[in-house]
Amino acid sequence: MARKMVKERVKLGLIQMSTTDNPAANLAKALERIESAAKKGARVVCLQELFRSRYFCQSEDQRNFKLAEGIPGPSTEALGAVARKKEIVIVASLFERRSAGIYHNTAVVIDADGSIAGTYRKMHIPDDPLYYEKFYFTPGDLGFPSFQTRYAKIAALVCWDQWFPEGARSAALSGAQILFYPTAIGWIPNEPRTVAQNQRSAWELIQRSHAIANGVFVASVNRVGREGKIKFWGHSFVAGPFGEFVAHAGGEREEILLAECDLGKIEETRQSWPFLRDRRIDAYGPLLSRTLENPGRQ
Repeated sequence: MARKMVKERVKLGLIQMSTTDNPAANLAKALERIESAAKKGARVVCLQELFRSRYFCQSEDQRNFKLAEGIPGPSTEALGAVARKKEIVIVASLFERRSAGIYHNTAVVIDADGSIAGTYRKMHIPDDPLYYEKFYFTPGDLGFPSFQTRYAKIAALVCWDQWFPEGARSAALSGAQILFYPTAIGWIPNEPRTVAQNQRSAWELIQRSHAIANGVFVASVNRVGREGKIKFWGHSFVAGPFGEFVAHAGGEREEILLAECDLGKIEETRQSWPFLRDRRIDAYGPLLSRTLENPGRQ
């Protein structure tokens, strides 16, 4: 039977937290905060990227593959039990062991009955100083789907995906009303203060632009605190279809950020700003090329 949305208004809960070296403790902490968000009325709750561990991609270390797990697996089982108990939807980012030697950075959408509504495998994999993700993760192969849950049709992209408008647009075209971005982003040592501030501002701006360009809600949930050499900057937020901040967390402490989203604003906004209507889909073929600077050379 098709899943149906039952409300025009839905309250989101974003769990911005710090982590330890103990995966079991991190899971217990996340479960406790999910329940707390549910008690405050959250119907869709999202965790940060790779919430079960510290952000291990700061180094290339084979021992970290021991953190990976199957999907379904122990984390989805524990999260599914809470989702079923509280009748909430949960978006969770996990280190997926798909098979021997094949691992993904995967977001799982768990519906309010505890079942897995869908999975998304991170499509864009970074390889930057202290973000050595290509060592661990195979690029995703599921595209940019959206999933109908009890309370809304949602898509879950992951961190580095935030910078690519193509992913946000694809998810919106598949019907997503809310784009979730579980995230692990922060400052690396010795960055000039102005550069650091500009980076965080750009991070917010690009995601707010996804909300505007697609007429959807965007929810980004980040880590907070120092792990290794990275100081994660927090500032989880929810943006509305006009790019406005619906809710915004601070940068120095753990928070359960709550945001009420009126999904009726999506159609209202798209009527005023009909970007999807006016897209020239007949003219975008060149976007399939890596570059257009050297015609004939792909």
